[in-house]
Amino acid sequence: MPGLRKRSVNLAGHATSVALEPEFWAVLETMAKDRRISLAALIAELDTKRGESLLASFCRLSALAFVQQKAAGGKKRKAETA
Repeated sequence: MPGLRKRSVNLAGHATSVALEPEFWAVLETMAKDRRISLAALIAELDTKRGESLLASFCRLSALAFVQQKAAGGKKRKAETA
């Protein structure tokens, strides 16, 4: 697995950077596209929901939840058509 990739984001008027593995960035980009918002807007939204969690950790968990939800939805659709 390649190393971390940093991206700069502006959160609540403050510049910061988030370092994640490329695979997580790819999922976050898909999440943003699915919701028709920018990646920056998605990260800003996640920032408001993370509570005391570290932003990078919360981004990873959100990406994981998204992938799991998509997988569960696919299994449900297969069962409905069988």
